[in-house]
Amino acid sequence: MKRFSVSSLTAALSAWRRTSLRLLAGAVLLQTAACSFAGEDAVSIAPPQKDEMVSTSGTETAVLAGGCFWGVQGVFQHVQGVKKVVSGYAGGKADTAQYERVSEGDTGHAESVEITFDPSQVSYGTLLQIFFSVAHNPTELNRQGPDHGTQYRSAIFPESPEQQTVAQAYIAQLDAAKSFSAPIVTKIEQYNGFYPAENYHQNFLTAHPTYPYIVVNDLPKVGQLKQLFAERYSEQPVLLKTSM
Repeated sequence: MKRFSVSSLTAALSAWRRTSLRLLAGAVLLQTAACSFAGEDAVSIAPPQKDEMVSTSGTETAVLAGGCFWGVQGVFQHVQGVKKVVSGYAGGKADTAQYERVSEGDTGHAESVEITFDPSQVSYGTLLQIFFSVAHNPTELNRQGPDHGTQYRSAIFPESPEQQTVAQAYIAQLDAAKSFSAPIVTKIEQYNGFYPAENYHQNFLTAHPTYPYIVVNDLPKVGQLKQLFAERYSEQPVLLKTSM
């Protein structure tokens, strides 16, 4: 999919400035003939029948994995009530939480996002509704669009018994209602920590909106969020402050 080093990213950025998006997209497609870009269609689904109790005390975090973290981060950065979204890794150990290592697909990690949100403005259940509806396709096993491997699996990492109860009930609700054309394969996994990804991955959708992968796979998700969750949509994304 998108493997690159910092040096290759720098070179790519220079190429983007010199080349039109159309020509660049064509070049990328030729170079990745074995990998077809395929955007995911959003699905309008019912909200969860079971949700956390509304809280007005502080913030809460949610860790979700739904394929490439570029697009998932980009979607949730546009949700009202979300205070911060970090791209990173969950499911594996700290010593393998590096992009090149995770990309090998044998670390147990999934590309994930950690969402810090105000539960008085947006609930955990609503975040899951957006996750299942817009942010990714929960019926694809160990893949999302053009990306294949367990590091691109669909997973939820509950950080409390309440979050786990809401997630389990919502998956059961959606499957019972046949909300999707295939069964949901999203796994609820034990939360063992979240490890932020390298700085060059953060805010990637906003920083590189003409990158062909973003254009085809991720910008449509932001548009679908605006369409399906207009009352939740924030035009201005909440960007992560990094040292870059």
